Amino acid sequence: MIPMVDLKRQYDKLKVEIDEAIARVLDSTQFILGPQVEMFEKEVAAYHGVPHAIGVANGTDALLLALRALGIGRGDEVITTPFTFIATAEVISLLGARPVFADICPITFNIDPARIVERITKKTKAIIPVHLFGHPAEMERINEIAIGHRLPVIEDCAQAFGASIGSRKVGAFGAFGCFSFFPSKNLAGYGDGGMIITGDSDLAREVRILRNHGSEKRYHHHTVGYNSRLDEIQAAILRVKLKRIDEMNHARRLNAEGYRSQILREEVIVPAELAGYTHVFHQFTLKVKDRARFVKSLAEHQCASAIYYPIPLHRQEVYKAAGLLRGGLKVSEACAAEVLSVPMFPELTQQEIARVCRAINNA
Repeated sequence: MIPMVDLKRQYDKLKVEIDEAIARVLDSTQFILGPQVEMFEKEVAAYHGVPHAIGVANGTDALLLALRALGIGRGDEVITTPFTFIATAEVISLLGARPVFADICPITFNIDPARIVERITKKTKAIIPVHLFGHPAEMERINEIAIGHRLPVIEDCAQAFGASIGSRKVGAFGAFGCFSFFPSKNLAGYGDGGMIITGDSDLAREVRILRNHGSEKRYHHHTVGYNSRLDEIQAAILRVKLKRIDEMNHARRLNAEGYRSQILREEVIVPAELAGYTHVFHQFTLKVKDRARFVKSLAEHQCASAIYYPIPLHRQEVYKAAGLLRGGLKVSEACAAEVLSVPMFPELTQQEIARVCRAINNA
């Protein structure tokens, strides 16, 4: 079976360096907020061209702490996409605010800036675009809207580490960029992990306090915070991989070209890439009618597939009370019915890509 992602291949390739990095942490006996986290934060900040990066426990906490640092709370509204993993909306709800869903662009699967404008009210306090599947959202247009309405932007970059618009990396456009290092991500740890980047020193200080029980000085607490700290072992592993992130993303892009050149079915729509945008292909996501027959053919050819995401957030049980009825976000619903992701990871071979393409072409 060709899997959606093969973590063992990457570990085998980097085993010596990763094992040595872990051993150094174990030998140091510094496991929380030690030198590995500090160095990783500096390296991530430099990579993105921003002054501040703060390691946190996971990508969900990255979004949560960013919202808290901006003062988002009960009665506020935050505009985001319904076509993403639930964490993006979940953190809004956890703070007592209300997620307001704006429909997506059918080409990129990302939030449509024109639909954002329609959702802005006096209660709107922030916008969270998601760089879904590794393709950047239209940040220039989103920022224009945000500036015009004096709204902060939090970029959900969980699937897009290294993606860019022109020479500028995603995460560096908004007040905050939030990353996940979940094991399947482009820059992946061996457990949970997350990161927040920002150009604002005051916001960075607030996030550092919030992640550590509301404390800047030991045993002195000026706010109710969280236990959300990136651990030393994960930071050490991620530092090994960060050195190769551009190389790994390049391999993903080559794999995407292999798919594009060999998928011959006219009714299969392959992922788009807007001019001037660099897609890093966290997923290679097709749009197909009669999805079941393609899933069946892939399975018969021993090729994995996955559907991200089968139910848009406004149709989830937890958000039925939001007042957005079925049919209200038509593009998101249409995409949810047609998307199909196929195997994508840097170590995927051209022979495997050819086999996946045969399964698609023969469906």
